[in-house]
Amino acid sequence: MSILKNYINNLKEQLDLLPLDVIESWGNNFLELWKNNKQLFICGNGGSAGNAIHLANDYLYGVSPNISPAMRVTALTANPSILTCLGNDVGYENIFSAQLKTLGQPNDILLVFSGSGNSPNVVKAIHTAQAIGMKSYAVVGFSGGKCMELADHSIHIPFHDMQIAEDMQCILGHMLMQWLKENNPN
Repeated sequence: MSILKNYINNLKEQLDLLPLDVIESWGNNFLELWKNNKQLFICGNGGSAGNAIHLANDYLYGVSPNISPAMRVTALTANPSILTCLGNDVGYENIFSAQLKTLGQPNDILLVFSGSGNSPNVVKAIHTAQAIGMKSYAVVGFSGGKCMELADHSIHIPFHDMQIAEDMQCILGHMLMQWLKENNPN
């Protein structure tokens, strides 16, 4: 039973540390993106890749189920054909940056999720996004890694547990989704 209580206590502790003012600031920036019909790109590896797909759904439909146009959003992790092609042909470290080079536009936003903050493909995506003129946002765990240093905006979950880090990505994403739904521009 103690492992379960420890998990709950650790998650509660991290929730209490969330910078609500920063999250609301992100909400305002994402709202501007939406109003200007720009695009949100989301990526990460492993469970963070799944979170990217899940939250892309929430932002595409959940923020405005009866209002058009919805937020334009793409999970760079969603298409296994693209991921395996790029991984094989240009290297796994380029699976997100290659997509951004084709799809990204100035003033779009890249949102990355990373437990460690050091995944080479996510770090490279931030570099590529910034070269295009996109803003970069990172939700990172552990020590924050390179992503925290490079991203224009970051939220650090200062805890060394991958599952807590991934839970917090999803929770933070859902908080933003509900904030956007409440502040819908249409």
